Amino acid sequence: MLNNKNNHISIMAKQSILITGATGSFGVKFIKNILTSEEYNKVVIFSRDELKQSELQTYFNDERLRYFLGDVRDYDRLNEALKGIDIVIHAAALKQVPSAEYNPMEIVKTNIHGAENVIKSSLNNNVKKIIALSTDKAANPANLYGATKLVSDKLFIAANNIAGSRETLFSVVRYGNVAASRGSIIPLFKKINEKNDESFPITDERMTRFWITLDQGVKFVKDCINNMYGGEIFIPKIPSVRIVDIAKAINSNKKLKIVGIRPGEKLHEIMFSIDDAIRTLEFKNHYVLIPTIKFYERPHDFISNPKGEKGIFVDNNFEYSSDKNDVFLSVDEIKNFIDTI
Repeated sequence: MLNNKNNHISIMAKQSILITGATGSFGVKFIKNILTSEEYNKVVIFSRDELKQSELQTYFNDERLRYFLGDVRDYDRLNEALKGIDIVIHAAALKQVPSAEYNPMEIVKTNIHGAENVIKSSLNNNVKKIIALSTDKAANPANLYGATKLVSDKLFIAANNIAGSRETLFSVVRYGNVAASRGSIIPLFKKINEKNDESFPITDERMTRFWITLDQGVKFVKDCINNMYGGEIFIPKIPSVRIVDIAKAINSNKKLKIVGIRPGEKLHEIMFSIDDAIRTLEFKNHYVLIPTIKFYERPHDFISNPKGEKGIFVDNNFEYSSDKNDVFLSVDEIKNFIDTI
């Protein structure tokens, strides 16, 4: 007879998980993390990039992995991939702010219609939990990318009412810029530095951003899977950085060239605004935005989570913004991180 520990592993081993956009920076790190445990017996990589999937098959050697070529825009393919899946992490999105401004319909198709397809196919396949990854740009959006992610957030929250008495739960995780992820500023500045260009291009010297590492993002998402009731927007407590400090951390001797703010870009980002404060709970390491709509089949006040932690409402005048954050990383702290990449 199995002992309690092994019984627990056996139960957990029945879990299957699918990650959309799984060949992106977050997806690869998330997969690498969960393969170190016996939490899941099937891990489905769902993405449209056949080259990256081929590279992952070379990198990973694990029989639990399944590879599905597909696009979240394609409901039929997504619906097929979700058969027998317990948990979905929806990471697929088009994210480049200037690109979104010039290609609006393409962003809408992926970020909004793709979200709708994830919701419909998850309900059709009785998926138990769905976590959708969002962005600080969805709070009071000033660009199309942020606006599409705000719509996506709203769709996933409202999906809890569409689910009705079914067990399917939908929640959202919102965080800031992922340090050193593909297409982010650190790889860009490092490449400029290696090419010995005369200066770093800085859009505005005042610009600040929230900062989270891939490891922190993965851990937070895993925690939220276990803590979700359905309907929350989870926001981690993370530090801010000044863009000029990132440049200094890479090469303090290189000049800064002010090039101006790009289309749709903000000086500072916010995770939630004053308008959201009245529905925001503060926990030790994160915030929870409770839904504005009522869930008739699954009422909950969200004040305590399944771990027994209790939150308190923030001050009505509080705004979680990157320029007013209590914690900023120093140039040395940023440099230490870059040196470890």
